[in-house]
Amino acid sequence: MTLLSEALANMAPSATMAMSQKARDMRAQGINVISLAAGEPNFDTPDNIKNAAIAAIDAGKTGYTAVDGIPELKLAISKSFRRNNRLDYTPSQINVSPGGKAVIYNALAATLDPGDEVVIPTPCWVSYPQMVRLLGGTPVTVPCPANNGYRLKAEDLAAHITDKTRWLVLNSPGNPTGTVYERADYAALADVMTAYPNLMILSDEIYEHLDYSGNFISFAQALPQFHDRTLTMNGVSKAYAMTGWRIGYAGGPEWLVKGMAKVMMQTTSNAGSISQWASVEALDGPQDYLIERRAAFRQRRDFVVERLVALEGLRCETPDGAFYAFIPACEAMKHLGIQSDIQLCDRLLTEAHVSVVPGSAFHGPDAFRLSYAADIEILECAMNRMDAFFSRVARP
Repeated sequence: MTLLSEALANMAPSATMAMSQKARDMRAQGINVISLAAGEPNFDTPDNIKNAAIAAIDAGKTGYTAVDGIPELKLAISKSFRRNNRLDYTPSQINVSPGGKAVIYNALAATLDPGDEVVIPTPCWVSYPQMVRLLGGTPVTVPCPANNGYRLKAEDLAAHITDKTRWLVLNSPGNPTGTVYERADYAALADVMTAYPNLMILSDEIYEHLDYSGNFISFAQALPQFHDRTLTMNGVSKAYAMTGWRIGYAGGPEWLVKGMAKVMMQTTSNAGSISQWASVEALDGPQDYLIERRAAFRQRRDFVVERLVALEGLRCETPDGAFYAFIPACEAMKHLGIQSDIQLCDRLLTEAHVSVVPGSAFHGPDAFRLSYAADIEILECAMNRMDAFFSRVARP
């Protein structure tokens, strides 16, 4: 007997977390597994941020806070939006949640009714469609092929948008493809969105500091006429190496931010107080190391892409941002007699001891995602193992 809800029963588990757990289980058995599955920087949280957390503990700042963020953090976020994106959000237009996932979930929970639709370009982050389903909405996935840089075209948006569409989700720099939308890309979508005044835009910009193209621009900065219809989501997890601190934030219209706070009042309440004070230091403190870390990620990207494109049966576009490579592997799968990307990733793990994530989890089948958020030495070892595995393609 099961008493689980139908919505939960229909929701798939996170493929990234599942692959990471399987790698941990194999390591516990003494197997030397290299995990390139999780979207987590291998850098440590900077010392000034950790010291700010310690100071907050010593000062006794350990109680409940305002449900959607302390004033000091909201002010730091407001300054960060203005500094990085030329966006003006007052504290009443800013939400702080326990993680970036929570920001998105709270926004959807505050706005979706059963049957409402959410347009999601694919390949996409695994959790977008699942959150929509859990809340009774309908995810409308729109395939965006590699030959268009995995970007959403205006004609494809027009073909999938309806009067039931409540949200359009955009992610730049993107997970899993590393796609970066430029001003011209957003401008091409503007006419379509203008015709649907009740459409909201969720712009997930969690990887904004990991743009290697120099072309990144915040959606609301590129299209200021949509400022009041946009939730600009971000957080400290990726750029500041604070994944475990669980702080996500967003700027948006006040009515939406109030609605998100109302959801939090009856679910999580506030994000951790100490994490909030640490995030004040992250956003207000020195930012120079962000440039150094971006350069390190870029070096890793270049190394991994050079090795991947040399492997038989694989293709790999050079990602413009984030720290992922998305690798179509249809030809390699065919020659290896592998029927699905899930089987491919399982064999890479069990035979080559390299953990990656199936592309189908991101609505990009016959592919896999690899995270290069690891030291060069680890990446080189992983590429050597994959080279040995895929060399069988040459001898089908």
